[in-house]
Amino acid sequence: MEEMTPDEKAQKFQRPIAQTTIDEEEVSKFSALSALWWDEGGEFEALHSLNELRVPLIRDALVSKKTLEEYNVAKPLDGFWILDIGSGGGILSEPLARLGASVIGADASEENIKIAQAHLIHDHAIRDKVKYVNTTVEEIAQTQAGKFDAVVASEVLEHVADANTLVSCACQLVRPGGSVFFTTINKTRIAHLLGVVVAEHVLRLLAPGTHDWEKFISPKDLSYMLNKNNCATRLLHGMFYNPLTKRWSWTKDTSINYALHAVKAESNDSSNLWTDKPTQIKQEND
Repeated sequence: MEEMTPDEKAQKFQRPIAQTTIDEEEVSKFSALSALWWDEGGEFEALHSLNELRVPLIRDALVSKKTLEEYNVAKPLDGFWILDIGSGGGILSEPLARLGASVIGADASEENIKIAQAHLIHDHAIRDKVKYVNTTVEEIAQTQAGKFDAVVASEVLEHVADANTLVSCACQLVRPGGSVFFTTINKTRIAHLLGVVVAEHVLRLLAPGTHDWEKFISPKDLSYMLNKNNCATRLLHGMFYNPLTKRWSWTKDTSINYALHAVKAESNDSSNLWTDKPTQIKQEND
C-alpha cells in the first residue's frame, strides 16, 4: 500500500460505520461448505493446523495477566471470557474452552452454527463452556460492550464487507486492558500470488474464489484502525504454511499471513469498568 497523507488516512479509516460487516456472498460460500468443518483432511485442513499457532498465542497472552497463585496448569484460561468472531464450525472455540475459557462463538451463517452445536454436544467436558450464536459482531456490540477479556477474529477480516466496522466493534467489546487477536492476510503482491493464485488455482488447497485480494489488509493499516479505537498493537508475527508438511510455523516475514495481538487502553475511571460477565446474547433473527 502506498504511503498516505494524514488527511487521506482519515478519509479512508474514519468513514461512517457501515450498517453491517456481513458480505452475503461470503456467508453463502461458507454455508455451502459447513458440513466439511470437522473434516481435518478436507477443505479446512489448514485451519485445523493453524490451531498449533493461534491457540498458544492467545493462551500465553492472556495467562501473562494472571498471578502465580491464580495460574491453573490444567485450565490456564479458566476465568477468561472470549468472543470468537466468525467462529465457523467451532474449530478454534473448542480448544480454547478445553483450556478453561468461557467462549461465545458468533457466526453469520446459520448452517455453520448448527454444525458447531452438533459437534459440541458430544463433548461433555466443554459443552457448558461454549455458546454458539447466529448473529453479527455489530449486533453483539450493542449489548455487550466492554464485557469480554479477549476478542478473536481469526481468518475473518479478509471475508467481511467492512474491516473497519469489525475492528471497531471488536475494540468496543473488549474490556479496558483486554486483548484483541487477529490472524489474516497481508495486502501484497506475493500474498495474492501465493494465497490466491497458487493456493486456490494451482495446489487447490482452497476452493477457487475463497479469497478476494481487495479485502486483504496490511499490518500497518490494521494497527492504524486499532489505534483509532484505543487499542495498541503489542505483537506482530508472520505465519508460514508449508503445503508439503501441512503445518504452520512462525516467521519474521509478514508479507503473506500474519497474526496481531493488540491491547485496549486501561480506563482512568474505575467506575466505568465492567465487572459482570456477558449477558444473554440473542440470535440475529430473535
